[in-house]
Amino acid sequence: MQKQIKIKGQEINYKIRKSRRAKRLSLAIYANGEVVATKPNNISIRILELFIKQQANWILSKLNFFAGLKSTIPQASKQDYLNKKEQVFNLVNNKIAKLNQVYNFKFNKIGIRNQKTRWGSCSQKGNLNFNYRMIYLSDKIVEYIITHELCHLQEFNHSSRFWNLVAVAVPDYKNIKKELRNKGLNYF
Repeated sequence: MQKQIKIKGQEINYKIRKSRRAKRLSLAIYANGEVVATKPNNISIRILELFIKQQANWILSKLNFFAGLKSTIPQASKQDYLNKKEQVFNLVNNKIAKLNQVYNFKFNKIGIRNQKTRWGSCSQKGNLNFNYRMIYLSDKIVEYIITHELCHLQEFNHSSRFWNLVAVAVPDYKNIKKELRNKGLNYF
C-alpha cells in the first residue's frame, strides 16, 4: 500500500509492507529514494506514522544522501550489471585470493549479483555473493566487504570472535564501518 506523510515540511511517499513474521516496526530507504515501512499485522497505521515521524531526521538524511550518491554510485540497472559483471567478478576473485591468504578458508563459489540493498552475503553452503556496484566503491571498502563475508565462513554471526577475525586482515575495520555509516552505506 502506497501512502504519503508530511515530515518536517516535506511530503514523503512511502510503501507499507504488512508482515505476519515481523515482530517490530522497521524502515528501509533504498538508493532509488524508495521508503518502505514494515509493520506487524497487529500494529495500526496511526502507530506506524508516529514511528515514521520519530525517524524524521534519519529518513531525511538518508534521502538527501541518496540524492547526492546518485552521481557516484549509479542505481542498479540490468544493462550496467551486464556490462560490469565480469569486471567485478575478476576484482572480487583477485581480492579474495589476496585476503584469503590470511585465513585459508574454504568456500564453494563466488557470485556477482544485481542487488538493491546488500553489498555482500555468505550462505550456509559457503557461497559468497557480492553486489556488482562494489566497482564504484573505494578499494579499502571493497576489501572490508570481502573480508567481512570471508569471515562469515568461520563465524556465521557478528560476535566478538567474528570481529576479531575481521581485524586480522582489516585492522582499521571500525573506521571503515564509521565511514560507511557516514556515507549511508551501512554494512554491519
